Amino acid sequence: MKNQKTLVLGASLKQERYSNIAIKRLLDNNIEVVALGAKRGEVSGVTIEVSPILLSDIDTITLYLSPKNQQQYYDYIKELQPRRVIFNPGTENMELIEILQKEKIHAEIACTLVLLSTKQF
Repeated sequence: MKNQKTLVLGASLKQERYSNIAIKRLLDNNIEVVALGAKRGEVSGVTIEVSPILLSDIDTITLYLSPKNQQQYYDYIKELQPRRVIFNPGTENMELIEILQKEKIHAEIACTLVLLSTKQF
């Protein structure tokens, strides 16, 4: 099976948050998960880091940050060179999409939870 290692950017410790649910659903689908958020902690055994760490082999970044809060991560996302970035509802950001296109990174406006439930992830 191909690598689908996924970074949840904007991960939350709050169980009702979609980023938290996404971590659990990704794990349920046997997808390796790393997470970055505002508060350090753990969700289903995945440590949420609070500052960007250099990662390798990231296939997908799934965004759970408002466009305003994405700006500080532009260079980090480019550095990771993922295959794609998923813009979940409310995270759509044309500025970042244009940056990704220049970097030949696929930008997908979708919902990670829907992609997983319909086996399109």
